[in-house]
Amino acid sequence: MHILVIEDEPKVAQALKQGLESERYQVSVAVSGEEGFFQLNAGVFDLVLLDLMLPGRDGLEILTTIRKRGIDTPVLILTARDSVDDRVLGLDSGADDYLVKPFAFPELLARIRLILRREKKEQVLKLALADLEVDLVTRKAVRAGMEIELTTREFELLDYLLRNQGSIVSREMLSRNVWQVKDRSTPLDNVIDVHIARLRRKVDGPFAVKLVKTVRGLGFMMNEEGS
Repeated sequence: MHILVIEDEPKVAQALKQGLESERYQVSVAVSGEEGFFQLNAGVFDLVLLDLMLPGRDGLEILTTIRKRGIDTPVLILTARDSVDDRVLGLDSGADDYLVKPFAFPELLARIRLILRREKKEQVLKLALADLEVDLVTRKAVRAGMEIELTTREFELLDYLLRNQGSIVSREMLSRNVWQVKDRSTPLDNVIDVHIARLRRKVDGPFAVKLVKTVRGLGFMMNEEGS
């Protein structure tokens, strides 16, 4: 697995490189926005660790530009900006996940494993609900013949909701089973709600029948019955 680290703090970049290489990842480093943008367009990577505050091009500019160009490489934002608005902006710009500095290296590794995970699905190869079909092999979602573009995290979230269609899924269940976070001092509720909102816009936005439901005070459910 080849990871591109775009980080302008030399000590942080070097620490990430050494730590990731010790976990047997191949790592390339860019110390400016321009260099990172060039490497992204010139090479093939399995994941990008992207700082937001960069000289040359800032992280959000890089992210929005590569998404417009159709580059769907997973991006994990690493930044000191920790407000809800910053997280929402990063996710809406196309990031797959968001980790606030300072962070524990084991947590970073867990996030990376989650993003890169491509589990082989046994027996069940497709999931469906109403006119929505999800192919677990090609990792494509189609509704009424129209393909839905999803990030890695959005696909995993949709996968989990569909596997539990007709049942209420709590935020705690999503935190544990989709984000793979078991012990955390700060709940992931806001991050989960942001992802649910983005998923709902993509899956339900153009259609009269809404499939992603919020069950007030309890969590979420996917079904084709009335809201």
